[in-house]
Amino acid sequence: MTSELGTKLTIQTLREGLAAGQYSAVELAEHYLQCIEHESYNAVITTDREGALKAASAADQDRASGANCGPLCGIPILHKDIFLTAGLRTSAGSKMLENFIAPYSATVVEKLAAAGAITLGKANMDEFAMGSSNENSYFADVANPWHPDYVPGGSSGGSAAAVAGLLAPAATGTDTGGSIRQPASFCGITGLKPTYGRISRYGMIAFASSLDQAGPMTHSAEDAALMLHAMAGFDPRDSTSAERSDEWLAQIPEQGIPRYEKLNIGLPQEFFHAYSGSELEAVKQQLQALGHTLTDVSLPHSDVAIAAYYVIAGAEASTNLSRYDGVRFGHRCADPVDLTDLYNRSRSEGFGAEVKRRILTGTYALSVGYYDAYYLKAQKIRRLIADDFNAAFSKVDVLLTPTTPGPAFKRGELSADPVAMYQQDKFTVPVSLAGLPALSMPCGQRNGLPIGAQLIGPAFGEDLILSLAAQYQRATDWHQQSVAVEA
Repeated sequence: MTSELGTKLTIQTLREGLAAGQYSAVELAEHYLQCIEHESYNAVITTDREGALKAASAADQDRASGANCGPLCGIPILHKDIFLTAGLRTSAGSKMLENFIAPYSATVVEKLAAAGAITLGKANMDEFAMGSSNENSYFADVANPWHPDYVPGGSSGGSAAAVAGLLAPAATGTDTGGSIRQPASFCGITGLKPTYGRISRYGMIAFASSLDQAGPMTHSAEDAALMLHAMAGFDPRDSTSAERSDEWLAQIPEQGIPRYEKLNIGLPQEFFHAYSGSELEAVKQQLQALGHTLTDVSLPHSDVAIAAYYVIAGAEASTNLSRYDGVRFGHRCADPVDLTDLYNRSRSEGFGAEVKRRILTGTYALSVGYYDAYYLKAQKIRRLIADDFNAAFSKVDVLLTPTTPGPAFKRGELSADPVAMYQQDKFTVPVSLAGLPALSMPCGQRNGLPIGAQLIGPAFGEDLILSLAAQYQRATDWHQQSVAVEA
């Protein structure tokens, strides 16, 4: 077994190693399973050793026979525990689904398996994807691999910590208001939120249905593109799935990411005025050195995005989570005296504090007498925010912003202040409201903790932001920086 596997290896490097026979898929799976077994970040909730080794053995047999087993043949990955996996527990980080085993798999899980990826297990997460720190999981907090006293971000904090901590070369995540990009920034990895509709939501436990989107969490933009290639595509089982045939996406495994030599990059002034760091100055200089142009633009309604988002997301959560009533599936209280007692205690016991807060907020916003004042107004603001982005993209090709207000914060630091916690998403939420693709890539460090830069593209413009990120990563090594992983 090669000693290289103890280092930060990309999907592309592992593909080459497997093709060259440097190691088998079984050896690769065994290596990462052992890393998970000894991990100290609490990043993984459920491990599927038997299933992973069986799939890896099948991948080795296909490779030996010359069969085409897909572009991710033998590559181990983790799934955020919000994607249904047939025969393997899916908890959504909640007591409500502590023992739930789905009878079918999410489309994302099926597609990645068809591409040859090996599922190692399920990554920890904020309960029902509600959180910015991964401190809301029923299965306890996740630690940031760069420093265990700091959060990894959320809600896909387990996925981010697993990739950063070398427990898997890649993981799936979901992004409703920043839940891929923010933890990617905090953990020093690359995280891509695709355009709403690019990837099927079928079999992905719903938080806010008009905002939720699956995406890859990887070391590099090249790896994110390989994952996106496998995950994307029309799904008739998801009414919000977009029916598209993008030639550049189909060609990713053989030809890589398209290269755009001269892009006009917009700098939203509202974002930069609200950011106190200097890390993005070096990013600007590097992108200019690569031949791109920088242009100031404005997104004037971005300052009200957080308020609109938490009304809309809460309202949709209130509706989506009403199905967890103690009757059909999920946690059921003991010895209920009547139906009302069953509902009240099952939901009170099954949901954590943050989930309850958002359900109550959303229910209030949808109630008679407040619908127009809150929910309808938030939807109008959402339209204005989308119009701002459309106006900006009439002048520039992509946008560059900070991903987060700063690096990861200490565990427990913001737990008692929900409003301060929500402000961690102020640079990511506007993009989600507009349904646009965005990517966070490592661009520096502050006090030994990673910082990310966000690239935002027009609808279905993932090729533009992936191209720009790949060019930046060829010229810099921030994405190659790694935590000191114990042997």
